[in-house]
Amino acid sequence: MNSIYEVRLFKEEGFRRRRCPSCGRFFWSLDEEQVYCGDQPCVEYSFIGNPVTSVRYRLEDLREAFLSFFERNGHKRVKRYPVVARWREDVYLVGASIYAFQPWVTEGIAPPPENPLTISQPCIRLTDLPKVGRTGRHLTSFEMMAHHAFNTRDEIVYWNDETVDYCYRFYRDVLKIPVEHITFIEDWWSGGGNAGEDFEVVIGGAEVATLVFMHYRDRDGVLDEMPVKVVDTGYGLERNLWICLGTPTIYDAVHREFINKIIMEAGIPRIDEDILVEVSKASGRMESIADLEYQVASRVGLSVDELRRIMKPYNAIYALSDHTYTIAWMLCDGIVPSNTGAGYLARLLIRRSLRFLRELGLEIPLSNLVDLQISRIARSYPEVMDSRSSVLDIVDVECERYRRTISEAPKIIERIVARRRDKLTLNDLVELYDSYGIPPEVSEEYLSKLGIEVEKGDFYALLASKHSKPEEVKVEEKPISKLVKDLPATRMLYYEYPAMLTFKARVLKAVDRYVILDSTCFYPEGGGAISDIGVMRWEGGEARVVNVEKIGDIIVHTVEGLLPPIGVEVEGYIDRERREQVRRHHTATHILIGAARRLLGTHVWQMGSLKSVDYARLDISHYKRLSLDELRSLERMANEIVREARRVNVYWIPRDKAESMYGFTLYQGGVFPGKILRVVEIEGWDVEACGGIHCDNTSEVGFIKIIGAERIQDGVERIHFAAGEASLRYLWSIEDTIRDLSNMLSAPVDKLVLTVGNLLEEVKSLRKEVRRLRERIAGSIAAGYRSIELEGGVRISIASMEGDPETIIKVCEKMVDRDPSLITIFFIPGEIYRLVVMAGDDAIAKGFDAGRIASMIAKAMGGVGGGKARLGQGGKLNPTEVEKLLSNVDRVKYILKSLGG
Repeated sequence: MNSIYEVRLFKEEGFRRRRCPSCGRFFWSLDEEQVYCGDQPCVEYSFIGNPVTSVRYRLEDLREAFLSFFERNGHKRVKRYPVVARWREDVYLVGASIYAFQPWVTEGIAPPPENPLTISQPCIRLTDLPKVGRTGRHLTSFEMMAHHAFNTRDEIVYWNDETVDYCYRFYRDVLKIPVEHITFIEDWWSGGGNAGEDFEVVIGGAEVATLVFMHYRDRDGVLDEMPVKVVDTGYGLERNLWICLGTPTIYDAVHREFINKIIMEAGIPRIDEDILVEVSKASGRMESIADLEYQVASRVGLSVDELRRIMKPYNAIYALSDHTYTIAWMLCDGIVPSNTGAGYLARLLIRRSLRFLRELGLEIPLSNLVDLQISRIARSYPEVMDSRSSVLDIVDVECERYRRTISEAPKIIERIVARRRDKLTLNDLVELYDSYGIPPEVSEEYLSKLGIEVEKGDFYALLASKHSKPEEVKVEEKPISKLVKDLPATRMLYYEYPAMLTFKARVLKAVDRYVILDSTCFYPEGGGAISDIGVMRWEGGEARVVNVEKIGDIIVHTVEGLLPPIGVEVEGYIDRERREQVRRHHTATHILIGAARRLLGTHVWQMGSLKSVDYARLDISHYKRLSLDELRSLERMANEIVREARRVNVYWIPRDKAESMYGFTLYQGGVFPGKILRVVEIEGWDVEACGGIHCDNTSEVGFIKIIGAERIQDGVERIHFAAGEASLRYLWSIEDTIRDLSNMLSAPVDKLVLTVGNLLEEVKSLRKEVRRLRERIAGSIAAGYRSIELEGGVRISIASMEGDPETIIKVCEKMVDRDPSLITIFFIPGEIYRLVVMAGDDAIAKGFDAGRIASMIAKAMGGVGGGKARLGQGGKLNPTEVEKLLSNVDRVKYILKSLGG
């Protein structure tokens, strides 16, 4: 037996170790008659309707009881982390309390905020999404109450003995649970690249806590010891509340007020609680929802169809109570719904919630329900009220988008069906959702009317799994990476002496076009900023520095010209104008992100940036297009900060202290690696971990001019701007354009708008006249063309006609309007011929289709074509083939005969 499982408490209290005959796992308990491990699926829940304790807690009180217990036992309470894992690049959402400390603390790179600590961390997991609302026990969001200890070689805080003892005393002394009901199951845990032995703590058939002794790195199953041995515990707040209350479902324990409100609003009759009890009891023992329904139906004496009918509104209400709570957490912590990343998952939950509202026949705005959940969360976490207004606006915007999507769904589904014909697969449904936002229920409802078969499957489980974390991007090693092997780190003078523009250094390596020095003032490309350029001189030679890169902690200079000898001393000269302009743009970026978060809301997050010489751009997360008024407000606010001449401070701060002081908005520019963070602070405005070079004072930035904004992807706005000298150059270019227009139109600048308006009116008038003349010309031309009669009373007119396609289409319209049985086939000559085909109403009624005719003729001519029944067009026709066809009308007759009705 592993020694970690042999703890002092078990010997002192007389716990016995046995093996479960069902699952084969070993467990420890004081109940002499206990045979099974006590966990599902080996046993059913026994606490439902029979709470394991006489103590009755509210959710907030239970959380406080837990945290206070561990505070009394030497732990420091730590504030919750956001549900968005801003400090990590491998996950979107926090799925456990330990996520807050991976990888920096668990790898020994940074110390923990306290040691030992206790926390109650909101978490989101969407892995069981299809089961939420249907099993009585699954949630997408929950709080993981925890206590953690981080043991190093120099400091052992506590390990397995103390961990189990704390757990035992919490349940015995605080929750007043009889000790014979507490079971510790031996198990193994792995997640987030770490692993270790654990105990699953089971009470009344429910797993209420997990005590993990994390001391391995897990690299695809290969284990090695971690530098820090971590006590990683997790006590599900909601699950523990449930066992204390013994309600029929976990939703009734956690979301009772919300559920009662929806039941009243929807006018749904109260369900027999025995049914809910049986659903929850059996859910942990069944492999699938279908198995669960069959088992419950047989127990309560109903058919499966009758059970589904009774349960359907409650499934929707329970799922709605869970989803709106999770949506509130996600949006309050800064997620913006989109088609990528964490935003994808937020949108998924919003659209599922709208589906449940539709099923219940409720007209309540979803934002109202999310607002109820925000108010509830705010009882314990008042900070969520700061973003309430923007969150509700986000939900309303998303609902309107969904309504537009649903209205367009039939046309989109028809296009997909045209490609797939008789059956749609699960992947087709995923495409309809990922590409067009159409939920599977809407697709299935419409397809069933068309008689199209749809493959069944766990659609939402597939989506949640597919989008649960960022795709792993394999970074290919740059060829120059080989140059830096075995070289010492470059001394980065641009950090030590930011104002230094000339320096001396020694050459460590010079190969091909690359030079590596022992120290440098040349700033490398990074964080969206372009690199410095300049000149490198030495006795007997010089070279232009055209690019600078950072490979690990070594700076590589790309040069044009001679290569300096190894060991020689060189003098470097930085291009002052370029450095100053990039510096201004970098500080202006920080000013603008601070303005955007104040003006638009705390959901705004930097998604990317570029700082060059002539212009800059800032990509931000936002749920709708930026208006002109908003852009002008941003510009005004940013320039106020410039005028206020605020100091720009740079600090090197240990990671844990920086996060404690400034929070996770530090990572606006991305995750910053290392134990020590370089923090750039614009006093009282913006603080970020940043590796860029900045102005010393905001007044040095100069005027910031926002040039415009565009939507580069769903949920992301790109702001184009210029600062300092670059903003002047931009304004001058606008002046030059206005002056040129003034000269071209012979109008003074202040009369340009009026002059252009008058010209546009003239253009409109001329266009009307052109259309009128075109009609007359088309009528005249149409009258001059003859037609050939085919069998069945259909006539064709075929010819080559020079002119613009619009005029020729008008000619065709005149001809088929005069003779509804006519089909016109006109070729437009050129280097590559074009084709216009039009069919009259009578010809269409007899089965002729202009689009199909155009397609077949164009294909025969080496081109492409298509269209609709009345009008077809083709292009890229071979002139030689067209001439042959014009001289052989029988060939056209043959094509038409094959297409006729």
